[in-house]
Amino acid sequence: MRRSPAPSVSSSLLPAFGTVRTVMGEGSVKLKRFVIAPYDRRYRKWQTFLVVLVAYSGWSSPFELAFKKVASEGLLPLDLVVDAFFAIDILLTFFVSYLDKYTCLLVDDHKKIAFRYVTHLGFPMDVASTIPFQTIYRIFNGKKQGDDVFGFLNLLRLWRLRRVSKFFSRLEKDIRFSYFWTRFCKLICVTLFAVHSVGCLYYWLATHYHTAENTWIGSNVTNFQERSISLGYTYSMYWSVATLTTVGYGDLRAHNTGEKVFSIFYMLFNIGLTAYLIGNMTNLIVHGIARTFAVRDAINKTLRYASKNRLPEGIKEQMSAHLTLKFKTAELQQEEVIRDLPKAIRCSIAQYLFHTTLENTYLFKGVSEDFIVQLVSEIKAEYFPPKVDIVIQNEIPTDFYIIVSGAVEVVTYKNGMEQFLSKLESPELFGEVGVIFNTPQPFTVRSKRLSQVVRISHHHFKQLVQPLNADGKIILSNFLQNLKGMEKEELQEIPLISQLLSDVNSEVSTMSRGQNHEGQSQDGNRITTTTLPTRVIIHGHHPHDKPNEGGIAGKLIHLPESVEDLLIIAEKRFRKRGSTIVMADGFPMEDLGALRENDHLYIV
Repeated sequence: MRRSPAPSVSSSLLPAFGTVRTVMGEGSVKLKRFVIAPYDRRYRKWQTFLVVLVAYSGWSSPFELAFKKVASEGLLPLDLVVDAFFAIDILLTFFVSYLDKYTCLLVDDHKKIAFRYVTHLGFPMDVASTIPFQTIYRIFNGKKQGDDVFGFLNLLRLWRLRRVSKFFSRLEKDIRFSYFWTRFCKLICVTLFAVHSVGCLYYWLATHYHTAENTWIGSNVTNFQERSISLGYTYSMYWSVATLTTVGYGDLRAHNTGEKVFSIFYMLFNIGLTAYLIGNMTNLIVHGIARTFAVRDAINKTLRYASKNRLPEGIKEQMSAHLTLKFKTAELQQEEVIRDLPKAIRCSIAQYLFHTTLENTYLFKGVSEDFIVQLVSEIKAEYFPPKVDIVIQNEIPTDFYIIVSGAVEVVTYKNGMEQFLSKLESPELFGEVGVIFNTPQPFTVRSKRLSQVVRISHHHFKQLVQPLNADGKIILSNFLQNLKGMEKEELQEIPLISQLLSDVNSEVSTMSRGQNHEGQSQDGNRITTTTLPTRVIIHGHHPHDKPNEGGIAGKLIHLPESVEDLLIIAEKRFRKRGSTIVMADGFPMEDLGALRENDHLYIV
């Protein structure tokens, strides 16, 4: 049984980070009639269309100030159309809900929306930048006087540029677009706007100086005011770019005091603009190569360490391959990617990625869905490059692994010689023998090619199994069946495997005989709560006595259900009959149920 998909948070509650999503659809929050959600797809398209009109306003406002003919004739109809679109947007704003910063919910009350917009600075500025002052003046007076005043009033349209800033901010968060190219385009737009605006203002200064020949353009172009607009615009752009880039050819320079003062402020402005452009471009470049430098430095440090300690070439190659793989799969590492997510989301991701793999693993076949769900939440994913030892023979067992993709080979070492035993692929697991028997790992497991595995902690595994009696029996049965089906060569490499198998079989049958259908022990009326029996170490002597040299050392066994069964197992192990069981401190054992994992018992 699969978990049903978790309900997604509607983007009408909060703006989606990274992508622009629609909110007018299934599962969205319903708003009042005639109220528009700010993240509605259609409203987003309208806002994007207005950005194009803003770009026109940013170009036309300084241009019309410098070249009055264009403002009064050529561009006037187009300006009226653009102003009409922004007038429509003002009306739409009275119906656009907003996000309350305290409750993070959309406010769809018409009165609150209107009051918030009217009392905000944006409303008077939107109205002022939309009113066609020049057209209204002509309608009432029928004259073209005061063109300079209207030129400066048209500069109020530059207020609309804030939409462009918001537009680029949204694109920078949208993962569908390259952050580098988005930022790069923004810098280009800022530069072009600065060059265009300052060039137009400088040309306006020249046209309003009382002596045309004593201006920067008048000294080079006779009667420049009577010449074509394209000529004047080209000269102004040439001067602006030459000054901005600090080239300064000297052919176009300030000729009067007003132009010199303006040039001083422009050059000071260029210092800040140049620093802004260089700083942003440097950050973009460094951001793109930072990870590359990081991995190169890590590999170089590793190789220097290996050279100074004269490590073999094989180990050096493994170290280098591990760092390279870590760099390439950084975005795939489970812990790195989902570390900051809530636990519920992390569990859902793990269920989607690894649920099927765990179900198909032999150890967990037939267990309950609840056990699988809990176990998946505790696993950790790892990548291993080819020819890397994942489990080392004779190491202390702490985890076992399930192969998600790739392949590994199981090898053992005899008299210093490596012997191949078997090959494992998904969804097989390895390392479970040492974990379940609590003995040193009997094999070395090495990745054969690039492999992804999930690691299961012995501690978490035991905590999950203990309260689930039925699942524990199934897991133990699956494990024993797999041991019986192992190849003869592998069984020979596991110390005392035959004896352990016989002990486990006898202990399982003893527990089965000692339990009735209600799960209670017939001997002590104690409810069995452990599935995998507790492992203890028994000794055939008193704790205060030292064992004879060459004598039998302590033996690891599964704790049976009764003292009589424990004495029988001890008699088989030490070939002598004992009658008393004492603890390591010399006091008699009082209750089998109080024993813990790896406790030492002494049979005397």
